[in-house]
This record gives sequence, C-alpha cells and structure tokens, in this order.
Amino acid sequence: MGDFVQVEKSGRVAVLRLNSPDTLNAIGTLEHCADVINALESLDDDPAISVGILTGNGRAFCAGGNLKGMKEKTGIGRMPVPVETMNTYRRGVQKITRAFMATNVPMIAAVNGHAVGLGLDLACLCDVRIAAESAKCAASFIKVGIVPGDGGAWSLQQILGYSKAAELFLTGERFDAASGLEMGLFSQVVADDKLLDAARAVAEKISENPPRAVRLTKRLLREAQAQRYSDILELSAAYQAVIHETRDHEEAVDAFLEKRAPNFTGE
Repeated sequence: MGDFVQVEKSGRVAVLRLNSPDTLNAIGTLEHCADVINALESLDDDPAISVGILTGNGRAFCAGGNLKGMKEKTGIGRMPVPVETMNTYRRGVQKITRAFMATNVPMIAAVNGHAVGLGLDLACLCDVRIAAESAKCAASFIKVGIVPGDGGAWSLQQILGYSKAAELFLTGERFDAASGLEMGLFSQVVADDKLLDAARAVAEKISENPPRAVRLTKRLLREAQAQRYSDILELSAAYQAVIHETRDHEEAVDAFLEKRAPNFTGE
C-alpha cells in the first residue's frame, strides 16, 4: 500500500485517511486509485474489522480529480487518444467505485471539507455520511466540461432521487453541509472539531453487533439496490440460513433471554 491512504485500526473500527492535503486529497494517478482499492480490500480481508471510516487529512475530504493532470494528459482522465481515456477510467476511478460496492465492511464518510466531483461520489458510495459544518460539496463535472465518469450518475441518484441528482449534476452548483442534510445526503452535520467523534460513535454502535451479521446486512442492502423484490426475498432467506448457524446468533439470543451484555466472537 502506498502513502496516499493512511489506515489506522482500533478495536473493530478502521479509519482510512486520504493523505495528500497539499492537493486537497485530489485523486490524480492510477497509483492513488490502487491505494484506495488496496485499503478497502485490506478491511474486507480482516475479520477483526467491522466498520470503516473514510475521511481526508487537511482541510478537504477529496477535491475530485487532478485538473492539471487532465490538461497535460498525464493523470487518470484524458489520454492522448480516446480509447486510452476510456481504458484509464476503467482501470482507475471505476475500479475505486467497484471496490466500494464490493466491500462487505460498512463504510462511514466523515466529510471534513471540500467533497467535489469524484470526492462527492466517494462519499455517496459510503453507507453513512456525516459532514462537518464547514463541508462544501458539488457534483461539478459539468463545470469543467465533462460528465461523471466514475458512476456518480447512479450513486447520487440512489440517494437523492432523479430530480435532485439531475439538478446537482446539470447545474454543477456548490452546496453546504446544511443543504446536504436537508436533502438527505448527510445523516448528521456536526461541528468541525466533533466530526471524527461523531463518526466513531456511529462506528462503535455498528461494531457492537455480531461481525458476520453486520457484513451480511451490508451486502443485503447493496444487493437490494439493484435486484427485484422477489430476488431479495430469496437472498434474504439464504443469508438467514447461514447466519442462524453462527455462534454469535446463539450468543445474542442467550444474552437477550438472560438479560446480560452479549460477548460476540465473530464465529
């Protein structure tokens, strides 16, 4: 794993920090993309981790792509010929968004500052979004004459519905944390110095639950976004058949009946 993403693990919670504050944590290279993907996969591969928090170092969450790289055709956007551009998107930012969709670890976005373009879409790919009061957001691809190439046309629409997502993408206008809370993008807006505390509080509540049930619930929620109701009923029954056989399920039932705190082991 490179230097672009710092991973800190404490108990069953991991914090992922985008670490290029001088560029407002813009994602500008395939190496940056690989770092994000590897960090997510490391959480998925660690059974001791129940939940992750994504945030940025410095005054930004993520300022999106690197416009200088686009201009010079050296980054993860425009390449010398169109087919190379298409393949670069597939190998870069689209692999990031696929990794977010593939991980079974619930992710909380702690939006600590600017979340613009790709940065906003990363937040949208998290399961829970909490913003600092100073956060500023925009689906601003159109302002630099491009379209959302990272799948944001799907993810933002899932959260806000077609009309509001269309308004944000077609105007490219910026909005603040309070507006994001009002439209349902964020579940909480807190003082800047309380952001990580708020994210950790939610993470700890999640991590108190049986680890395997947490991951299967996350997967069921994701699958439900794209499948028919009848298909989700079948998948739910299959997941239940698996989870009923776990020791943590038995421990949860015993603890409830015995009126004591449960002791979950992930088994």
